[in-house]
Amino acid sequence: MADDQVNQPAGEHEPPEINYDEQFYPARPRRLRPRARLTRLFPLRQRSPRSGKPVGSNPEYVDWLHEESMLFDATDMARQFEGLPSMFQNPYANPDPRSAIEKASVWFTAYPISMITPKGRSFLGTLGDPDLWEIFQRIGIDAIHTGPVKQAGGLNGWDKTPSVDGHFDRISTKIDEIFGTEDEFRGLCEVAANFGGTVIDDIVPGHTGKGADFRLAEMKVGDYPGIYHMVEIPPEDWHMLPRVPRGRDSINLDNEAESRLQKAGYIIGQMQRVIFAEPGVKDTNWSATAPVIGPDGVERRWVYLHYFKEGQPTINWLDPTFAGMRLVIGDALHSLGDLGTGALRLDANGFLGVEKTAEDVPAWSEGHPLSEAANQLIASMVRKVGGFTFQELNLSIDDIRNTSARGADLSYDFVNRPAYHHALATGDTEFLRMTLNLALDLGVEAVSLVHALQNHDEMTYELVHFATVHGQDLFRFRHGEYTGEGLAVQIRSDLIDKLTGDHAPYNLTFTTNGIASTSATVIAAALGYTSIDDLDAEQIEQIRRAHLLLVMFNALQPGVFALSGWDLVGMLTLDRKQVAPLLSTGDTRWIHRAAYDLMDYQPDATQSSSLMPRGVSLYGALPAQLEDPESFVSQLADILRIRKVYKIATSTQIDVPQTSTNAMLVMVHQLEDPDERQVTVLNFADRTVFGHVRSEKLEPSSLVVDMVTDEVIGEIDNLNTFSVALGPFGGKSLLIRPRTEEDVDVGVPDFNEQAGEV
Repeated sequence: MADDQVNQPAGEHEPPEINYDEQFYPARPRRLRPRARLTRLFPLRQRSPRSGKPVGSNPEYVDWLHEESMLFDATDMARQFEGLPSMFQNPYANPDPRSAIEKASVWFTAYPISMITPKGRSFLGTLGDPDLWEIFQRIGIDAIHTGPVKQAGGLNGWDKTPSVDGHFDRISTKIDEIFGTEDEFRGLCEVAANFGGTVIDDIVPGHTGKGADFRLAEMKVGDYPGIYHMVEIPPEDWHMLPRVPRGRDSINLDNEAESRLQKAGYIIGQMQRVIFAEPGVKDTNWSATAPVIGPDGVERRWVYLHYFKEGQPTINWLDPTFAGMRLVIGDALHSLGDLGTGALRLDANGFLGVEKTAEDVPAWSEGHPLSEAANQLIASMVRKVGGFTFQELNLSIDDIRNTSARGADLSYDFVNRPAYHHALATGDTEFLRMTLNLALDLGVEAVSLVHALQNHDEMTYELVHFATVHGQDLFRFRHGEYTGEGLAVQIRSDLIDKLTGDHAPYNLTFTTNGIASTSATVIAAALGYTSIDDLDAEQIEQIRRAHLLLVMFNALQPGVFALSGWDLVGMLTLDRKQVAPLLSTGDTRWIHRAAYDLMDYQPDATQSSSLMPRGVSLYGALPAQLEDPESFVSQLADILRIRKVYKIATSTQIDVPQTSTNAMLVMVHQLEDPDERQVTVLNFADRTVFGHVRSEKLEPSSLVVDMVTDEVIGEIDNLNTFSVALGPFGGKSLLIRPRTEEDVDVGVPDFNEQAGEV
């Protein structure tokens, strides 16, 4: 062993300059293209018959639950990877966002229940339509995130119960038949590969639904209780538990019951926050089960943790059985190895550790090291079998950085998303510039983030970075000084005042998390439209122009760019009367999940096959949009071409400078050529602006080239500055390059000429 290796202090090992993945080796499997290669489990299994009462004393019911459970499938799945040489051929220690982006740079994020499909064709069958992929290829989309398509909800005896959270309360490894079949999923993956695309699936490391695994856990069968954060309460203390109403299987603990059980030493008590809090419905993160009889004849009651809804019991990542870990890893292997996906979204992966702290102090449940360790295990396993992961981690920038150090390859951009909505709502980019610079300063690179327009969730504005970890830190804003907590309150107030209420009754707040809205209705509210019932052509054009501004912000910077079907066709929110039953639980997000038709499959359909009402589309179906060069999708395709040609997605963000006018935003990126920079300049106001771009990262005498026209439009002066003019909600992607001999005689337009063009 070399002396320098012997003397190197522990903990200071650095990754090699070149790893196995970067050198040529013929036997290495193709990166990030898993394929369906395992034995297909489900058609081969002999399932136990369904007979007798669905109770713990019925062995056939218990056997049936066991065979329906995710833990049972996970065991079979893991065994098929034992001893495979492919398990040792991929690097897995470190996240690799650029490798992921090179395979999947622009994502279409689907939402299964909202997509209108051709008659007789399933959701998965529709996503595998070659005509749709040809359209996606013309636009520049190279990946599909399917959204949750596996069985979800719960079990009541032999019968399945509906999902309580849009299929994120998973209960099985099997595809839900309402979305299609496993063969259709595999077919989708094959079609995607033929077009150079990638399919992204979901796993949920944080919780399940109340399916077979949870029912077996209640009965105290085998390792199943070890899957969950659940505590058995002895009968002599059942008086401490609330009575479960008839017809229900559990009840949420109020604050007094939570405190009693904590003081008795049964649970760790109050969490740092109660997500989806609603008085009388969810007062705490704990619920008590009704009495359940197990196969041993013993009647039991349990208290279990759920960060989210009562039907989403939390997985325990540090139980001695490691049953929860086995369940999650098995689910991931099924998606990658049996279905053939190339990547996985990790949902609710920031809440995998919980620990008691001091008396009368909330438990440590966010930013816990166990979450980081668990995420490293999941992400490393996925990389080991040739895929990549991304996480939706609505925590502080510090937590995103720490979790990403060895965990997921990419992280959802929860910090800049509400900030760019704030910039649009106020016409002022000050807070957006703050969040971008905080990410730079704290070591969260833009290239490691998924920059998204609308998705299935609300426009989240919790601003956890400011409201929790940095709550008492001071921040300069609007010529004053705010604590982080005060700043979060101010930004939320700005968003609520501008985007909801009498100003925009078509948007609704969602508990304390954010605003239920589409991209189009956020823009409509920012433009001051109090009604969206009868928008005229000029108003639609203004919405489209601002929508493209948001595209430019998210796409013309390093990282993944993601957009939804609601974005592509310009969907508005639904009238709350159309989804009144779904809103009755307080979940207002259903107003922004309207059914849409990407390809004009069923022009006369009034709802999706999942019975979601069809909403109003401002832009129309994709084929017709591509015939119109001025349409939203055609202009989107132009932006994505620039992004691809100049490799902006894998560049490095090096500066977000202050601007001469508050409406402007400037982002400076280092391109592959060390002498070249790309500059994104945006105007978040509905008026023409003239300003100066100044950055120490711009070399004097370099030329400023419009990437759309290839015209030289300026020159960097001795103060590292150039001038620019932007129309209402306008934007430019500019190349900064050295002057060449061919440029000597080229005249450089001055500021006044640019202003005249605008």
